[in-house]
Amino acid sequence: MLEFLAAEGGEVHTPNPVVPIWQEVLIGAIAFAVLVYILGKFVWPRMEATFQARVEAIEGGIRKAENAQKEAAQLLEQYKQQLAEARTEAARIRDEARADAAGIREDATNQAREESDRIIQAGRDALAAERGQIVRELRAELGNLAVDLASRIVGEALADEARQRGTVERFLDDLGETTPAGGKR
Repeated sequence: MLEFLAAEGGEVHTPNPVVPIWQEVLIGAIAFAVLVYILGKFVWPRMEATFQARVEAIEGGIRKAENAQKEAAQLLEQYKQQLAEARTEAARIRDEARADAAGIREDATNQAREESDRIIQAGRDALAAERGQIVRELRAELGNLAVDLASRIVGEALADEARQRGTVERFLDDLGETTPAGGKR
C-alpha cells in the first residue's frame, strides 16, 4: 500500500513503530469495550451459573457422601449392638442349656439312686422273707428229726400232732436259749 501512495505522488509517512496510531487505539478500545460488555452481559453470567451449579453439585455430593457415611456409621453401630445382643443372648441360652443339662443330670442321678435304693431294699426284703422261709423250713425239718429221734430214744410214738408240736417247740426253745459255744444266753 505504501507503493500505491508513493506512485500517486503523495507523501508517504512511515509510522513510528513505538508510538501507536491513535485511530487504531481508539478502534481497539471500542472493540475491547464491546467485547467486555458482551462477555459481561451474556457469557460471564452463564459461566458463573455453570460454576455455581458445579460447586453446588460438588457440595451436594459431599453432603450426600457425608450423610451416607453417617448412615453407614449408624448402621455399623446398630449391627455391632445387635451382634453384641446376639452374643449375650447366645451366652444366656448356652448357660441355660448347661443349667438344664446339670439339672437333668442331677435328676437322672437322683432317680438312679432312688431306683438303686428301691432295688436294694426289695432285695433285702426278699432276702429277709426267704431267710424267714428257710428258718421255718429248717425248724419244721429239725422238729421232724427231733420227733423221730425222741421216738427212738423214748420208745413210744409221738404221732399225736399236739404232742409232737409241743415236743418240737420245747426242743427249739431249748436250742434257742443256748449259744453256739454251748453256753446259755
